Amino acid sequence: MDTGHVGVWHPMIGRAPAEQGRRAAARIEELGYGSVWVNEGPGSKEPFASAAILLAATRRVVVGTGIASLWARDATAMAAGAATLAEGFPGRFLLGVGVSHGPLVAGRGHDYGRPLATMRSYLEAMDDARKGLIDAHAPRLLAALRPKMLELSRDQADGAHTYFVPPEHTARAREILGHDRLLVPEQAVVVETDPARARAVARDHMKIYLTLPNYLNNLRTLGFTDADFADGGSDRLADAVVAWGDPETIARRVRAHLDAGADHVALQPLSAGVPDLADALTQLADLAPALGLRERGEG
Repeated sequence: MDTGHVGVWHPMIGRAPAEQGRRAAARIEELGYGSVWVNEGPGSKEPFASAAILLAATRRVVVGTGIASLWARDATAMAAGAATLAEGFPGRFLLGVGVSHGPLVAGRGHDYGRPLATMRSYLEAMDDARKGLIDAHAPRLLAALRPKMLELSRDQADGAHTYFVPPEHTARAREILGHDRLLVPEQAVVVETDPARARAVARDHMKIYLTLPNYLNNLRTLGFTDADFADGGSDRLADAVVAWGDPETIARRVRAHLDAGADHVALQPLSAGVPDLADALTQLADLAPALGLRERGEG
């Protein structure tokens, strides 16, 4: 699987009308990015179907689920969906699986309970289900932040897809995963050199995540405190979670993740107001040269 070092994570790639999603994925591929990630959350489309649409519209780019919730489908359905896309598009599909968050799971009518034990038993059931499926394997990454889930990513998966984390977390994750597992952090970015405007966009992005205990508890282990979470987030937190500035400054943050042990970094371009796919593509085009990407045509 050839993903290069930089890809794209954006909520509208899988939520936009299908034709817009196709065009966006094709443009991302043309710019030289190696991956496109589709999420699953309130208001999103079904991620396996979205991934199939994007894979069919592109030729080289890898498509990943970031993240497919185990609460949305049983283990057999998850394994079958991954095998179907892996067989149909060899070497181009990554399966990201996660336990989601307590409030979101409750909204689906489930009991969040013990997420680590739930994930462990779910992965075992997936492995059992795979024995009766076509022989096609998609690398399996877990949504992981804390040590125990990262250890599970090492022991029962092919690695981890982390989110809302600075490079310091990437270094810790690599230490736990060892050297033979994939590590793909998401990195929110804003191509904006004015600190006030950039941090305003960052805080708008952070506000939902600062209500979710999983992210807050992880940030506490990195030295952030309740004071950093108050009033939309401190400057220190905004600067740690969201890379902003000119393209060269943002490229240095990507390199910091890679130097800390990431195999691949999924960029999430942020826009003022609601997520804007057209603006995201403009930012990605501006960033590509600084990231060392070469624009490729249809050939």
